[in-house]
Amino acid sequence: MERKKILSNVKNRELVMKRRNQMIKGAISLFKEKGFHRTTTREIAKESGFSIGTLYEYIRTKEDVLFLVCDSIYEQVKQRLELVIAKEVPSVKMLKNVVRAYFELMDEMQEEVLVMYQEVKSLEKEAQEYVLKKEREMVDMLKQVIESCLPEHNISDMDTELIANNIFIQGQMWGFRRWILQKQFKLDEYIDRQLFYLMRVLLIEE
Repeated sequence: MERKKILSNVKNRELVMKRRNQMIKGAISLFKEKGFHRTTTREIAKESGFSIGTLYEYIRTKEDVLFLVCDSIYEQVKQRLELVIAKEVPSVKMLKNVVRAYFELMDEMQEEVLVMYQEVKSLEKEAQEYVLKKEREMVDMLKQVIESCLPEHNISDMDTELIANNIFIQGQMWGFRRWILQKQFKLDEYIDRQLFYLMRVLLIEE
């Protein structure tokens, strides 16, 4: 499935990205406070800092805004992981740095992640399928990192798949269960403990 195309009357790509990022930030706070269905496009426009007429220059429906929120999360995850992968040679160190980068991004985007999982059911079926596809791609990226960094460990495909999914969820769990985790741990402590357990699962001596 190709990336869902959200129509805009504005042709300036940089301006479109700037305005849509403003919408994402404005929508996140409103969706979190009121939920998707109780939030109006007029409220999103006001929270974003422009008029309702300007908002409709960049999107067509309220569902477009929610889709932009979902899409933004996965595009940023992809970019963050690719940045780490491009800088390092496959190794245990690279695996740990990729996991750390992913967890740090989940901390930065925890509001977006929470809203996405709460409200993704409000997207039309095609968009839901796209979001699930992007999630699959993120897990596959983690899986490929594990395989490339630990070729000599001969980890089965099934185990690699499960470990990649565990990493994916553990990063999101920092936001999902922040009411307790963030009272008990600092982010670095949380990451260090999760990496410790990961290395033990992989039988890697530190």
